[in-house]
Order: sequence, then structure tokens, then C-alpha cells
Amino acid sequence: MKLEFSISNDQVKLRLDQVISMLADTCSRSQAADLISRGQVLVSGVKKRSGYRVKNGDTITAQIPEPMEKVPPGPEAMDLSILFEDEYILVVDKPPGLVVHPGAANLTGTLVNGLLHHVPVLRDDDWDPIRPGIVHRLDKDTSGVIVVAKTPQSLRFLQGEFKQRRVEKRYLALVEGGALAQEGEIVLPLGRHPVRRKIMAVNHETGKFAWTSWRLKQQFAKTCLVEARLHTGRTHQIRVHFRAMEMPLLGDKVYQYRRNRRNKSKYSVSRQMLHSWKLRIRHPYSGREMKFEATLPSDFEQTMTTLGLPA
Repeated sequence: MKLEFSISNDQVKLRLDQVISMLADTCSRSQAADLISRGQVLVSGVKKRSGYRVKNGDTITAQIPEPMEKVPPGPEAMDLSILFEDEYILVVDKPPGLVVHPGAANLTGTLVNGLLHHVPVLRDDDWDPIRPGIVHRLDKDTSGVIVVAKTPQSLRFLQGEFKQRRVEKRYLALVEGGALAQEGEIVLPLGRHPVRRKIMAVNHETGKFAWTSWRLKQQFAKTCLVEARLHTGRTHQIRVHFRAMEMPLLGDKVYQYRRNRRNKSKYSVSRQMLHSWKLRIRHPYSGREMKFEATLPSDFEQTMTTLGLPA
């Protein structure tokens, strides 16, 4: 497909490969760089390098190949941190850096690959070939509790519970900024960013209702540890909501302010400090309430230790 657009103020000074990957949903950053090197991307009719910083008024034309047909993932042996398992559900403590299901940039090594090895029944034809058993998802760099269905009936039940907001989801997050109230809530509609279509933004025109509440757990010098509860489940909800409060998540490479990304302070971290801490669900067979909790991963704990300065 042919992509043609002009650079807006919001995109000025971004790398060319970054802009292409943002606007072409089927194109990763590395794929964009490859297209640029092969002359498939032009800036105002001129070939540029991947690292070219785009300018206001630049006209970009790109030939983006159509996505390849999705290939079902295969089973891979994986050391899963299992919090609970029976014949109906599996609850896993997902480590940071693990992608939940295959996509254009991650065809192997995902949680789904490990699930297919651990739960062979997920290979049956009854399941979605790309996301078998997946009830909800966590971002690659978000750690913590995730529940997986082991029967189609369990999947339908749990999907209904999430849709009807009968599931309680609590996260721990380190957010940047000064003093924060002891508790509060954020109710702002979320939708696709009007320009950077791969990310989310507060959108009062076409966004969907989104509700996050928080409780302050610890105040550091310039960072707060908060317990956030998701009352709705929009994409990147916690990350975008705290960004809207001018308190982005520590280490968030997407929603952190650009000036903060350039600041290589001793508090810089390799991922957003967001952890799916607690999950409360009803069991799909017995209906009884079940609660699960995932301990903080080592990198989150180390960041907490580093931040342990008087407020």
C-alpha cells in the first residue's frame, strides 16, 4: 500500500523510521528502517536515512508491503511462573519483557507459545489460532497477574466478566512528579491518537469512557508509588491517564515527556514501572471468588530501593 502524508507539529524532530512505524500499523521500527534503506520511503521526493529528523512541512511517501498472512504460533517450552492452575483456568505471573501473543514483530517466544506447550488442548481447532485461551492482555513491559482460560466455556465466562466489569484489577505504578493526593480518580475518555495511530490519547470527541482510581502508597522525592485500580479496561489506560495528569509512568518510552526521555538520570529504567499486582475473579465453574497477587519483580524492587530518598 502507498502511504503519503505531511509532517505535523507533533511529529517534528522524530526519526524517520519512528514516524513510519507509528503511522503504518503493519510496519515495525526495524521494518521501517529496512524500507528506508531500500529507497521505499522518500522525504519530499528525496531518499533519507532512518535517523533523519523530520521537519515541519516534510512530505513523506512510502510503499508499505501488505502484511503476511498470520501463521499460527507453535508450542515452545517455557518456564512459566504459575500462581494457580486447575482444569478450567491458569493464572500466570508474567515477567516484564514477555509479549502475550504473537504479532508482526514477535512471531515466537511469546506467552502463547509457552501456553501451547504447557496446555496442549489449546492447540485444538476450537481456539483462536493466534490468541488461544487469552482472556485479557498486558503490555510487553508490564509485569504481573494474567489469567488464561483452558476451556472454551471458561473463556466465554471470563470474557463476559471483564466486559461487565465484574473483575477487580489493581496495579502498582511509579509515576513521575511531586506531591500527589492520598487518593483520587481519573475519568477521561480514551481513543486513538489523532496523528500517531499506534498510541492512545485522551479524546473527548470519539474516545471511550475510561475510569481509573488511585491510592498513594509512598511518596519519594520526585516520584510516587501508587496503587491504581482499573474500573474499565482501555488500551494503555493507566499510562495515558497518568500522562494526562502530567505524571507519566517512570520509564515509559511512549508516554513519557520527551524532555524526560532525554534526561539520562540515575533513576532512568529500561521499561515502564507498571505491575499487575492483584486480580480478583469469579471461578468460571464454581462461581466462587478467587484472589491472586504477584510479587514485585526484581527490577521494580531495585528501582524502589534507588528511589528511597526522603520526600
